Amino acid sequence: MSLTFHFHPLASFCWKPLIAFYENEIPFTPVIVDLGDEQSRAAFLKVSPTGKMPALRDDARKRTVLESTIVIEYLAAHYPGPVELIPADIDLALAVRQADRFYDFYVQAPMQKIVGDRLRPQDNTDPFGVEEARAQLRNAYAIVEEEMRSKIWAAGHTFTMADCAASPALFYANKVEPFGDKYPAVKRYHDRLLKRPSFARVVEEAQPYFKLFPYNNG
Repeated sequence: MSLTFHFHPLASFCWKPLIAFYENEIPFTPVIVDLGDEQSRAAFLKVSPTGKMPALRDDARKRTVLESTIVIEYLAAHYPGPVELIPADIDLALAVRQADRFYDFYVQAPMQKIVGDRLRPQDNTDPFGVEEARAQLRNAYAIVEEEMRSKIWAAGHTFTMADCAASPALFYANKVEPFGDKYPAVKRYHDRLLKRPSFARVVEEAQPYFKLFPYNNG
């Protein structure tokens, strides 16, 4: 098998490409990375010197591809399937990429700040930074709420890379800063994502690892 995907089933940024793989039924060899295991870490650093997941190795094309968005772009370019995750229309493609960046920078990033703070020693936490991150999430929810009142998926009427980004971002964000009743359109969109077979599969495969998630409010 040409494609080898290095990832961890709990890592939110690894979920994005997994959804893309499953959407188009692209065959790959999964390699679960345990950075806490010396042997696993050393092997992964040979693939990704920064130690950041995910990483895709394509032996057929002798390429290593890093970063979740770039992995999806690579799959769309070289292993396309029936689901066009990157639209051919340039304006639609730009809208998809913009939404992808939004969910990474304004939902994933503050969510990870909150989760990361939970992992810090008790005397080295950052309460101000956490409250700032929560405010950033609430602001992002308000933006998504306005957007999703008239949309089915993040960039319109079809499932795209933007939804691959939104799925883990909203899933984990809802754990640390629950939507509540203030953002009904966000909740409806989140529920649609959970019903998408590709995302449902990712969540199911992560189930054995959820006990390691250090921050679960819901």
